[in-house]
Amino acid sequence: MPEGGEQKLFGTDGIRGVAGRFPLDETTVARIGRSLVLNLSRELRRAPRILIGRDTRASGPQIEHALARSAAASGATVRSAGVITTPGVAYITRTAPFDAGIVISASHNPYQDNGIKVFSPSGKKLADEMERKIEADIARGAKVSGAFDQPKNELDSLHDARWEKEYQESYINYLATEVAQGARFNELRIGLDCANGAASAIAPELFARLGAQVEVISAEPDGRNINEGCGSLHLEGLQRLVVDRRLDLGIAFDGDADRALFVDEGGNLVDGDATLLILANDLAKRGRLAGNLVVATVMSNVGLEIALRERGIELVRAQVGDRYVLEELLARHAKLGGEQSGHIIFPDISLAGDGMITAIELLRAVRDEGVALGRLASQMTRYPQILINVRVAGKPPFETLREVKAEMERLECDLRDRGRLLVRYSGTENLARVMIEGENEREITEQANRLAEVIRKAIGE
Repeated sequence: MPEGGEQKLFGTDGIRGVAGRFPLDETTVARIGRSLVLNLSRELRRAPRILIGRDTRASGPQIEHALARSAAASGATVRSAGVITTPGVAYITRTAPFDAGIVISASHNPYQDNGIKVFSPSGKKLADEMERKIEADIARGAKVSGAFDQPKNELDSLHDARWEKEYQESYINYLATEVAQGARFNELRIGLDCANGAASAIAPELFARLGAQVEVISAEPDGRNINEGCGSLHLEGLQRLVVDRRLDLGIAFDGDADRALFVDEGGNLVDGDATLLILANDLAKRGRLAGNLVVATVMSNVGLEIALRERGIELVRAQVGDRYVLEELLARHAKLGGEQSGHIIFPDISLAGDGMITAIELLRAVRDEGVALGRLASQMTRYPQILINVRVAGKPPFETLREVKAEMERLECDLRDRGRLLVRYSGTENLARVMIEGENEREITEQANRLAEVIRKAIGE
């Protein structure tokens, strides 16, 4: 619980919940908008300029309106980018410029959910200190007097179609010119699954402009079908499309297109780990992988670590969450990091994960190698993984439990450089999680069960 007892609203990816319920009810959303503006005004010593963008959820316009009215009533200048990707908001916030960019999206969640995340002009997500201030204001029931009485003419320009079109075109031009840097993909036939989300209008235009022959599915959003049986969590439709149409590869985005997963020519998944290996190889060959270092998370498969090590590239692991990957990238001056989910960050290009940038960079690597995506992805051997949850009565540090510590040390010695042990407590439940990766599934299953039993005897309920 944050200092002062206020409820923690911000997770690793902003505020998220069921639309219409706390903290995404109209009153709380308005309070969030007012608190953000007042805190920014104190920092800037002037009224801030704020950009708002959203994905295709039915609840998006209502949340946007509550935020915009409250922010405008508190003195901010507010503009809308309409439906646009999360990294698109980050880009426009940086270049327009605005003092903050607000994204209304719940990423890969179903349409009933929504969320609010805020970017600074640097492209980073809102600082922890600012998040705590907003949480404290919400806990105090910060007044939003006037937020719902704002004169209509104060918001007439919020949904100016000219601005929305200009912002979207500016973002596509940036991707097609500055990011692609003259790359053409005329020889590639690709499938796009836009998740009926924010990529629906942007991705087909972008990749057609870059010369690829494009076939598109799930690009007809209706407010309720975002991520529904499609996108990066449901690859079956894209896999069928690639195989049936004999395409070179497929690209699947999530609802706000900050991540991308891929399907090779045989319809096989190419996840974020395999993508990181391909991109690391490509950057290293071009002399652009500073320090021969890649940042991933504790959940990345040990097969990635081994494949990188064989190529003289070090893997550094961060906590799960793109903000932690970014922190590690910046601290180590590294050039590539990401997660299994397909959330990849190129800090020299953007501090926000961007599925479009990831796709451009992967297509460039496939084109330059001159071989199929499946062959590039096969350079990584995915090791079997076993995960066991143990219900516990408490959460003492594992190193203070003599028997548990001894068993963990034995297992780490057995696994050496050909496997991995991860033992941690759940952040939300009274569970200890035992995860082992190794070459032999039967062997690691026995090892995981043995350690789980030791933990159960020591601190089990």
